Amino acid sequence: MKQLDERLKSQYSTLSPQEQRVADFIFDHFDDLISYNSAELARLSGVSKATVSRLFKRLGYDKYREMREELRTLRQSGMPLTDNRDAVQGNTLLARHYKQEMANLTRWVSELDADQFSGAIAGLAEARRILIIGLRNSWPAALHLRQQLLQTRGQVQLLPQPGQTLSEELVDAAPDDLVVMVAFRRRPRIVRPLLEQLQKAQVPVLLICEPQAQSLFPLARWRLCAPLDSVSAYDSYACANSLINLLANALLHEMLSSGRQRIHQIADLYQKLDELEQR
Repeated sequence: MKQLDERLKSQYSTLSPQEQRVADFIFDHFDDLISYNSAELARLSGVSKATVSRLFKRLGYDKYREMREELRTLRQSGMPLTDNRDAVQGNTLLARHYKQEMANLTRWVSELDADQFSGAIAGLAEARRILIIGLRNSWPAALHLRQQLLQTRGQVQLLPQPGQTLSEELVDAAPDDLVVMVAFRRRPRIVRPLLEQLQKAQVPVLLICEPQAQSLFPLARWRLCAPLDSVSAYDSYACANSLINLLANALLHEMLSSGRQRIHQIADLYQKLDELEQR
């Protein structure tokens, strides 16, 4: 029998907008779900209690309590409440961590959409400017992505600048630019209206997020997902960084002649400024 998260993923596209709000909250707070009753889940999701009840009946549970009992049984058995449960068994935290990381990488590679990926690379190569946005815990990944892409091409910016807002930075964004929205959970509320505004302005967007962020997919031209599943409380960004590495390498191969020339120019400048240690 499928577990709760698997049922939600398989039926997500058929859920009503209100039911999808509940599903999104569950994906973001899966490890805490056992502590919420149906009224609390409804309040935290911003929907009615009736919506929560309808959703769980649609998923095959007679009562909300039945789902909580399922989660309680899993937790008491010592099974982490994450995806790919069969991949996280081990006698030590290190063993479980290793197996979960390998499961994440296997899932990421197997689910990568080749058409989405090739379209994103073409967009990165052809754009006048690349504007990368990453907020909260997505900021380190966005910063690393900028540093990698900047090796191959110019006009790669990270937004917003420290202490600044986004409006001044994006007012000039045009259809010949490309915005990379790095938006891993838990996202600030501004992400959705920002994507909606970019869509209205016909600015192409590459969305980088976790697979559960399906409600954001229609707002981006391309989307690339990286699983964040972990055996404990904190998300793992190993797949996110692997995806960034793949994007950077693929862009270099797409722009090989000019990219190599730029890399040599950067290396020459390193030497002239004596910025890096010599080995």
